[in-house]
Amino acid sequence: MITRRHAIGAGAAVLGGAALIAVRSAALAAADGKLVLKASDVHPEGYPTVQAVEDMGAALAKATDGRLSIQMYASMQLGGEKEAIEQAQVGAIALVRVSVGALGPVVPDLNVFSLPFLFRNTAHMEAVIDGPIGQELLDKVTHHPTANLIGLAWMDSGARNMYDTKRPIRSIDDLKGLKMRVMGNPMFVDMMNSLGGNGVAMGYDQVFTALQTGVVDGAENNEPSFVFDNHYQVAHYYSLTEHLILPEILVFSKRIFHQLPAPDQALILKLGKEAQQDERAYWKAYEAKARAKMQEAGIVVVDIADKKPFQDAEAPVWAKYAPQFSDLIKRIEAVQ
Repeated sequence: MITRRHAIGAGAAVLGGAALIAVRSAALAAADGKLVLKASDVHPEGYPTVQAVEDMGAALAKATDGRLSIQMYASMQLGGEKEAIEQAQVGAIALVRVSVGALGPVVPDLNVFSLPFLFRNTAHMEAVIDGPIGQELLDKVTHHPTANLIGLAWMDSGARNMYDTKRPIRSIDDLKGLKMRVMGNPMFVDMMNSLGGNGVAMGYDQVFTALQTGVVDGAENNEPSFVFDNHYQVAHYYSLTEHLILPEILVFSKRIFHQLPAPDQALILKLGKEAQQDERAYWKAYEAKARAKMQEAGIVVVDIADKKPFQDAEAPVWAKYAPQFSDLIKRIEAVQ
């Protein structure tokens, strides 16, 4: 049986090398002079990151009199984050919104944001991504020798917290023995294991079914993802650990970008920055809506007042991963 994932992988393989370039060149030279740029997101229609990219597409179409536009494929229509990144790298998708954690294995410099308890709060994270450090890391994506991606913009995704199907997580002891889904980044597996859980790397597109069938006992994510991707229907305990405040990133396929004329490239970069601010406004409203729905659904929300035991438990992760980012961490910590 050929699954969607197998079909996606096979399609990406076919669109390789010279064949892919020929396909993209033909698309860019379409008879009507118009180009529709595919965009992918694992989240559903109406989600802040989806809405911001759709708004970007409307602005792009308006600025180019319809010559360029964006077609959003939300709700994992083109696969999970890992598959979408791979498709953007070969030019099968133009724009992809993914978590920094998912892109970290491709561009290791981004892993600095994946250190647990790096940011003091979400306002601190926003100040960092809006400033020179944020631009430097976007440039790291753009200039990475093998990523084949352009770093367009950052997007807010709030604080990530623990949720599960078994019991409220009030302390590290409550995590012991729980199989907890994390993104496919070794740092997150180590992070969860340091807390006493069993970190299970898994694509986002598999999480709901894994929770439903008991393949994993829980996961970690922000409130809107927990609610609007329906994880709250099977996981009824949500603990405010705030172990990660992890921005998301919008990237553009370098293969497609470099086939566009310079004015179009500049326009896309400009609209990406605007999308960053638009998404933030959407995010704050969406987060409040998610919290209200959690209360309505009777989700047990645990407010962890003392996070120090969780922070202290992550010392091995910092010892393993932080030294390579020591100078950058000092700069991040200094941002007010």
